[in-house]
Amino acid sequence: MKRKKIAIVVAALLIAVSGGIYFYYGFLFKEARNIETEMPDFSITAAKLIEDYSSNPEKANSLYLNKTIELKGLVTKETDSVIVLENSVFCLFTQKITQKLLNNNTVVKGKCIGYDELFQEIKLDQCTINKQNN
Repeated sequence: MKRKKIAIVVAALLIAVSGGIYFYYGFLFKEARNIETEMPDFSITAAKLIEDYSSNPEKANSLYLNKTIELKGLVTKETDSVIVLENSVFCLFTQKITQKLLNNNTVVKGKCIGYDELFQEIKLDQCTINKQNN
């Protein structure tokens, strides 16, 4: 009788552990999006994005937050892995930027992660450069 109880407890534990693993990998664990290969949800100018966030941040968040956006704008600041479009759109790249983009019109694609009130910037991450116009 004791062996039967132990077998039932072990079987129940195995089922519980299997269910937990299935739940974790099936529902909780999701692979990261590859923004570079995604089609953009919006193709707009940086000025339009800034205008939308300035006029109504809540509405802009409902439109753009966690969406893939393609932006065209003038690069006003650059570092190794960041460019700023139109002094207000902060674009974080996953890799080091090898091109010199300062003072050039550029098309950038990235995921909008919202408005940073502290720095007063709209933030995009996982950015890639699509085009550059002098």
